[in-house]
Amino acid sequence: MIKLNDVELEFETYPNGETRVNGKQIYNNIKQGINKIAFKYENDDDLIKLLFVKSYLDEYKQLTSLLIYYMPYSRMDRTENRSVFTLKYVCNLINSLEFSGVDVVEPHSDVTPALLDRCTSFYPTINLLGQVMVEIDFDANKDFIFFPDAGASKRYSKELDLHQLVGYKKRDFDTGEITQLEVMGDIREKGFKAIIIDDLCSYGGTFIRSAKKLKGLGASEIYLLVAHCEESIFKGDLFNSGLIAKVFTTNSIIRNSSVSEYYREKIKIYDIEESIYNK
Repeated sequence: MIKLNDVELEFETYPNGETRVNGKQIYNNIKQGINKIAFKYENDDDLIKLLFVKSYLDEYKQLTSLLIYYMPYSRMDRTENRSVFTLKYVCNLINSLEFSGVDVVEPHSDVTPALLDRCTSFYPTINLLGQVMVEIDFDANKDFIFFPDAGASKRYSKELDLHQLVGYKKRDFDTGEITQLEVMGDIREKGFKAIIIDDLCSYGGTFIRSAKKLKGLGASEIYLLVAHCEESIFKGDLFNSGLIAKVFTTNSIIRNSSVSEYYREKIKIYDIEESIYNK
């Protein structure tokens, strides 16, 4: 999905798979000053659409900024055992389009803003945490924020003056499986609530493992807050595990329309742009 100045652009597909771009719609939504493109990645077709839209705007010599709801390929942020550094190549493509500025919502690591030119990162999870705490009746005196790994702790911990626990996990790089998880932090009594905070949830395996560990340490209720949530969460065991009371996320990836009635009470989806700008 691509928006230009808050208007969702229309695309059609020819029988041979080529994309038909609605040039009149783009032209009619050009404004003076800097034009804003909001980019929601759903599949690789969106990258070629972004190329077409920005190139068309360039023909009219328009300044254009880019807001990326979720940075595609952000997990492929290094090369190891001959793996392909795809994040680097996607960033090269975006840089070649020469946006006046690029805003990225909750990048997976520091690699994304380092690779993108004129990049700013936004962390709506911090803005949403206060709302989640009110909804679950979080007690700052006894309840905990849990970061499932050092990366999550680095992203968020300095912004939060709350009791914190940090997970340290070992993962098999080839399979992606977590082989070990240890929790660091000072737990003085059982019966606490815990909010797991991270940037992305796919099937939820990491968070199931984290929740099991927290339950063993005395957590009574466990919640999950992630900026990005893939629809594959419904194919995993997270909701059926009975370990996570509720998931809080944004529509940076997942769509409200994809949530069946069965899951309505188990997941809350916030609007991504409101989460960024309404602090």
